[in-house]
Amino acid sequence: MLSNNCETPLSFYEEEIKSSERFIFNYYRHLKTNTMKNIITLVAVLLLSVSSFAQTQWKVDPNHSSLNFNIEHSGISMVNGKFMDYTGSLTTNGDALTDANFDFTVKIESINTNVDKRDNHLKSADFFEVEKYPEMTFKSNKILATGKPDKYLLYGELTIKGVTKDVIFDVHYGGTIKNDQGEKLGLKAETTINRFDYNVDYDPTGAAVGKEVNIVAHLQFAKQ
Repeated sequence: MLSNNCETPLSFYEEEIKSSERFIFNYYRHLKTNTMKNIITLVAVLLLSVSSFAQTQWKVDPNHSSLNFNIEHSGISMVNGKFMDYTGSLTTNGDALTDANFDFTVKIESINTNVDKRDNHLKSADFFEVEKYPEMTFKSNKILATGKPDKYLLYGELTIKGVTKDVIFDVHYGGTIKNDQGEKLGLKAETTINRFDYNVDYDPTGAAVGKEVNIVAHLQFAKQ
């Protein structure tokens, strides 16, 4: 005859069942969590890939570009000048300027007003102080369509003599063209700044040298 002590208590089986249920629940919760993480990671990678493929890189072509400025002299005429040495890059979504990013660096030493004596004065501490501040830069932060054909407003930060100010360029988009030299993009950008905002404060009255400087850039970019 079998002893009652050999019988397995019912509570033992109940605990085993509960333990199995907890295991299955935790397993599927872990599986679900990891699956969601994998899906989120995959979506993020796909979005980054699509964005990367959609972006187009351009570099300014200095042989077909010019960076010009003019400023009033003695209140009766204008002095024109330009910078000869600069680099610039542009990132677009395809050929459109929407969401475009501009990044420019200009070597102040390359200033040219066709008068050597004046150019040397402009490089001195009276004006640009080239030895201390050899470059000026522009970095865009947004571009907006105006609603007029090929007209945009380009917002960004212009840095001269270590001073950074927000500026807005009026942009006329010339479009793109393909030829045996590759694909090119053209535009014209204009703005006006006050030189005193950048500590270029020679002739503080502005009687001989005007306060406002007009900047006009004719730019052609080559697709990379």
